[in-house]
Amino acid sequence: MRIVRHHEYGPSRVLRTEKAEPPAPGPEDVLVRAEAIGVDHADVQRRLGTFPLGAPPLPYCPSTDVAGVVVGTGDRVTGIEPGQRVVVWKARDAYAEFVAAPAARVLPLPDGLGFAEATLLGSTGRIAVHLLQTARVAAGETVLVHAGAGAIGHIAVQAARALGAERVIATAGSPRKLDFVRALGADAAVDYTAPDWPARVRDAAGPDGVDIVLDGVGGPRLLDGVRLLAPYGRLVFYGASGGDSEQPAIPVMDLLGMRHVTGFSMPTMLRDSPALAEEGVRLLFRLVGDGSVRPVIHERVPLDEAARAHDLLEQRVSMGRVVLVP
Repeated sequence: MRIVRHHEYGPSRVLRTEKAEPPAPGPEDVLVRAEAIGVDHADVQRRLGTFPLGAPPLPYCPSTDVAGVVVGTGDRVTGIEPGQRVVVWKARDAYAEFVAAPAARVLPLPDGLGFAEATLLGSTGRIAVHLLQTARVAAGETVLVHAGAGAIGHIAVQAARALGAERVIATAGSPRKLDFVRALGADAAVDYTAPDWPARVRDAAGPDGVDIVLDGVGGPRLLDGVRLLAPYGRLVFYGASGGDSEQPAIPVMDLLGMRHVTGFSMPTMLRDSPALAEEGVRLLFRLVGDGSVRPVIHERVPLDEAARAHDLLEQRVSMGRVVLVP
């Protein structure tokens, strides 16, 4: 089979298409023929060696969400059959024609959903919903979503509305992306590259500020987000896609207005709140199934052109999700 790896850190050209044997599933694993493979900004950071939690060991093939067809199962697997359409969340060695994953990471796909769109039912879409669960979004609240045109962000914008938010504000970095988030249902779209972007958010939110901030960008925007919170507002920090190697310390005096800041980690939620995580999965599937959330695919890129897919994310031109197609 074909698999894409990098043997050094650096620009997208370090990605190589290689030949390898298909993975052999263990007794509790499922073997899936990939039809669509999600590309995440974290893949770019790992390739560059700048991922905030550390660079991966080399050689490296990204772990990401894969949608495809089951071609084999281990002896102990029940409820999943060959020929079934599934999504695998965070499959290891995912930039490949075949992936093997524990059955617990494999979810059957709803009828009528394409493979590319289905990749967003993996960890990416789950994160968007889990962030809103963590923030405890309530009817009538105002939600600010940073990077609202991204893979996670565009799901969060739609899900926030579906879960009762009265006002959804999204930040983005170009006119096309601002139009994109408005089309998704954002009440206001703010260019985060503008020096006065916090004032623009406050104008859209009202004098008290926002009830919820979802921040996967970090850097200086993190502090601005805290200061935009209304009394009892909640900021959920979940990543540093902005590229800042260090995140700012939050002055405790900024929290005296009854502002709350927390972090989100998928592994922690799965370990410590499995019932809440399962509830989030059901909620995501319901929102996609009833049309409240519409996964958007920016481009389908051939597997052999993985470098171009990374360029789309690194140049920050993509809207929605970029997928690789074997």
